[in-house]
Amino acid sequence: MYQIEVRHEGLNKYRVIKGTSLYVVQQKAEMQKRAWDEMWEKKEQQLKQKQDRERAAKEKLEKKELAEKLTIEAGEKLIFIQNTLIHTLDIDDKINWDDLKDTSKFSVQKPENLEEQEIPREPLQSDEIYHIKFGIFDKLFPSRKLKKIEEMDRLFKRQHEEWEKEKEKILINNQERKKKYKKELAEWKKLKEKFLETQLENNKAVDDLKESYLKGIPSAIVEYCDIVLSNSEYPDNFPQEFEMDYNETNNTLIVEYLLPSPDQLPTIKEVKYVQSKDEFKEVHLSDAALRKMYDNLLYQITLRTIHELYEADDIDVISSIVFNGWVKSIDKATGKEVDACILSVQTSKKEFEEINLAQVDPKLCFKNLKGVGSSKLHSLTPIAPLIQINREDSRFVTSYTLADSLDETVNLAAMDWEDFEHLIRELFEKEFNQTGGEVKITRASRDGGVDAVAFDPDPIRGGKIVIQAKRYTNVVGVSAVRDLYGTVLNEGATKGILVSTADYGPDAYNFAKDKPITLLNGNNLLHLLQKHGYNAKIDLKEAKALLRKNKV
Repeated sequence: MYQIEVRHEGLNKYRVIKGTSLYVVQQKAEMQKRAWDEMWEKKEQQLKQKQDRERAAKEKLEKKELAEKLTIEAGEKLIFIQNTLIHTLDIDDKINWDDLKDTSKFSVQKPENLEEQEIPREPLQSDEIYHIKFGIFDKLFPSRKLKKIEEMDRLFKRQHEEWEKEKEKILINNQERKKKYKKELAEWKKLKEKFLETQLENNKAVDDLKESYLKGIPSAIVEYCDIVLSNSEYPDNFPQEFEMDYNETNNTLIVEYLLPSPDQLPTIKEVKYVQSKDEFKEVHLSDAALRKMYDNLLYQITLRTIHELYEADDIDVISSIVFNGWVKSIDKATGKEVDACILSVQTSKKEFEEINLAQVDPKLCFKNLKGVGSSKLHSLTPIAPLIQINREDSRFVTSYTLADSLDETVNLAAMDWEDFEHLIRELFEKEFNQTGGEVKITRASRDGGVDAVAFDPDPIRGGKIVIQAKRYTNVVGVSAVRDLYGTVLNEGATKGILVSTADYGPDAYNFAKDKPITLLNGNNLLHLLQKHGYNAKIDLKEAKALLRKNKV
């Protein structure tokens, strides 16, 4: 499982994007960044326009017009809130897989092969310039004639030598240019090949996700639904954070959705220009109107989210949706941030598709679906969700402790394999308990490829983590790491950890380096034990001898 943190300081927005494909996660992250950048740019433009208008509004009439424009803008924001549900009804929420693919062209310009510099024509003694014209005195005085011949010979020799030097210089220069071009061309070809290879791999990741989704693999269904909700348009300051889980036994999708808090809603309904004071006055919604709008918005978001997920369910694998709406707010009594689930509803696809969302009253519709929540959602009264994301697994069994019995005489490589798995569970429990996590061990059947599962609540690095324990005496090969990676994907986990008493081969490390996998060898294991106050040893030769003896 891959995850990328995306934040925008200007908008004060933050989100962790997860997925099983690095490329898809990167695509989603880039889409989110672009969306936020556009929001920020729009916000800056609006701010600049507002500042420009205010500077330009020197005359009272202009300021009055500005107040009218600001009133229209405020009204549009309120209308958008009021039409949250209606807004999505004309949009096809199904994912176009081709939109996730990289169709860009290789943009690096190909090196230019410059023409070779031409070599000047070679001087020849037969050239007219070297022909000597003798006068009458040259004929009368042979020494004079000989002198002219010698001077012309020297001139030709000097110019020919200069030509030779120039020729050599041009040949060397042409050779260097050829060599440089050849090198640049090779680098360009390598870059292009790498670009096309990466593009092919990334697009294959999209195809793989599509194939997994069409096969109904739970983790792919969740990732598909994540993309659907990520595409949903809301005001800039709405959190739009969610977590989902899919139960393939009853085809139920559970959605834990972070709703906006009351202070994230627009409150201005009108802007007036007071001529007598030469100032603008904002007219805000009354507290009663704001509370009514807030409650109505939350019911709309609930229905809208369910609608988008059902409409996008291209392979009809979602029979039921449970929506739990959470709100982060500041407890006025303590000043601390608190999370509370304030509404919860479950509805079947058949039941929901019979509703005419264009005509419903959101609150009455929610109540008709037997939704649970306070009659006044703005009170942020916590309620118990109908169903929450289940961390239980039938494979989990009661664990027992072993760490306290360890000392420097205990050879981990010779331990009973079941005891070794429980020791690893206990060790990681101590590690994750520091951050409020939990670790559970699976049945000792060696099936499913899972020895223990950790649940880390950390919002950045957390999630479901698969742990495998290998009490090996030989080098761990790449096949064990491949198996772990397959398990991570099948379990919908964010990370896999492989712990072994032995070391790993180079192929194993190479395979793991670009994947959400951590390899811990014997030395790492001993260091982790020491970190939590335990000592033991790993003697592979002794373990091999004991294992051979036990077989005999």
